[in-house]
Amino acid sequence: MTLFIEQCLNGLQFGLLLFMLAAGLTLVFGIMDLVNLAHGSLYMVGAYFAATFTAFTGSFVLGAVLALLATLLVGMVVEVVAMRRLYGRDHLDHVLGTFGLILFFNESVRLIWGPAGLALPLPAWLQQPISILGFQYSAYKFSIIVVSLIVAGGLYALVMRTRIGMLIRAGASNREMVGALGVNIKLLYTLVFGLGAALAGLAGLMQAPILTVQIGMGENILILAFVITVIGGIGSIRGALVAALLVGFIDTLGRSYLPDMLREVLSPAAASTLAPALSSMLIYLLMAIVLIVKPEGLFSAGQR
Repeated sequence: MTLFIEQCLNGLQFGLLLFMLAAGLTLVFGIMDLVNLAHGSLYMVGAYFAATFTAFTGSFVLGAVLALLATLLVGMVVEVVAMRRLYGRDHLDHVLGTFGLILFFNESVRLIWGPAGLALPLPAWLQQPISILGFQYSAYKFSIIVVSLIVAGGLYALVMRTRIGMLIRAGASNREMVGALGVNIKLLYTLVFGLGAALAGLAGLMQAPILTVQIGMGENILILAFVITVIGGIGSIRGALVAALLVGFIDTLGRSYLPDMLREVLSPAAASTLAPALSSMLIYLLMAIVLIVKPEGLFSAGQR
């Protein structure tokens, strides 16, 4: 039972981390109708900024805040310089253009930080385990859960309870009408893209102490972000949260329990090799089932 509770917390932590990445992607995809393959590169940039600013300031919290602001600025610059040229074009143009941005970001990171990976050390107060339900759990992973829940609540309040959120929802429904009513749609798009970049950067800097900060680190996790966007429903923040939690639990619990189950019928080596692959396959199986039952996703665009 202790192992099960611990793995459920790990699944919650991983799912909320995926939500941070997928929320920005679904905002851009649902509102701008823009397929942004470079979203994972902003995740990578956030991690590199966090490692750099933390080493420069000597403070993990201050480094994280500066990295978040820097990623927000980078996202807004990318939207103004590159993304505006892609609006209204075919999705194939989006794919080709943003794939070029992936190459640009990877080579830029290589030139600035070098080919070797970076480490982001945690402060001592985040390295100590804390007691949850009678067992020890990582303080840092628990802090990821808390921060992600706060951000998710803040994002929901922003989109559903503020004037900016009203404009964002209106822009997703009918951008031409919003522009005709006098709203600066270009500025709105820049702010939305910057917000999506900041969310990706937040996910990257939170994952950085767990994994090595390295070139291309956002490309694999971007696939999961797209899967979450499809399962939850394009443009739905609520759907992104539900889908991210489902994917997080399936992946974590699958990797924890499938090896023992497979050892009943396979050798230990074969079970250890096959279990991670099956765990990943379950995620795509879930996506296929959702697309068959509800092609628009768990939550349609009108159910944000």
